[in-house]
Amino acid sequence: MAQKVIAVIGATGAQGGGLVSAILKDGAFAVRALTRDPSKPSATALKEKGAEVVALDMDKPETFDAAFKGVYGVYVVTNFWEHFSAAKELQQCKDVAAACDKAGVEHIVYSTLEDTRPFFSKQTEDVPPKLHGGDMYVPHFDAKGEANAVFPAAKTTFFHTSFYLENFWKFGMVKDGAFACPMGDAAFPVIAEADIGACAYGVFKAGDKYKGKSVYVAGDCLPVADIMAAVSKATGKEFKYVPVTRDAYAGFGFPGADDLANMFDFNKKSADFAKNRDLALSKELNPGILSVAAWAEVNKDALVKLA
Repeated sequence: MAQKVIAVIGATGAQGGGLVSAILKDGAFAVRALTRDPSKPSATALKEKGAEVVALDMDKPETFDAAFKGVYGVYVVTNFWEHFSAAKELQQCKDVAAACDKAGVEHIVYSTLEDTRPFFSKQTEDVPPKLHGGDMYVPHFDAKGEANAVFPAAKTTFFHTSFYLENFWKFGMVKDGAFACPMGDAAFPVIAEADIGACAYGVFKAGDKYKGKSVYVAGDCLPVADIMAAVSKATGKEFKYVPVTRDAYAGFGFPGADDLANMFDFNKKSADFAKNRDLALSKELNPGILSVAAWAEVNKDALVKLA
């Protein structure tokens, strides 16, 4: 009997790459790695490891039939930061959902986030501004949350992720040993990139168990000051949290600063955001998931360069 195939959108990216690795390591499923350019080195490396590599362009629905034909499951992830367009992200999800339906996909794991609008619409003071002339407070959250409705609930796991720990160096968020953000002393759910994909694989391996359900994953949930303390301990260098206001963060001026400022504001103010992240379930799905302390130890050589 042929192995069931899981198609992974963004197979060379942060989330998809971890899922492809988990599938190849376990071997219970075959993997179809979907990427815009199958000829790039990162894609050919996946092929050499045993993945089937197929072209998929999220803005070209005509590429979807070949990408999803004959697969059991699809991991859906969209990249707002590639284009900064909530409308494009929503359209991509609609097109993928339609293609999955056409292909008869049995299980969709959709990487989503909370729509912040219901929360902020109930606030009466210190409400962040809606951005870019639209109705969204945190476009990279809100668009994903709105897109939940386009996927068939009975076949979909709504897979809520957390802040990537690797953002500390990939996006220059830590400079000279300092991480400035408007989180205060609120608990902040975080996760290593590779662990996102490994948790998603746990969802696929569970069969029907998580279809029609929301799953919230994180490797740890700590105040930012405690995260910096763990990095300090692992590296032997001083790292610190620098509290700033939401408006000050938005004023940093880099692309997406306003979106991230509102994101941190939501993370801080919404008690449910941290509470919903289920560390025990995350570990059940991915027994090797890293805590902040363990992640800092594994990555101390990269982290020490940020001191």
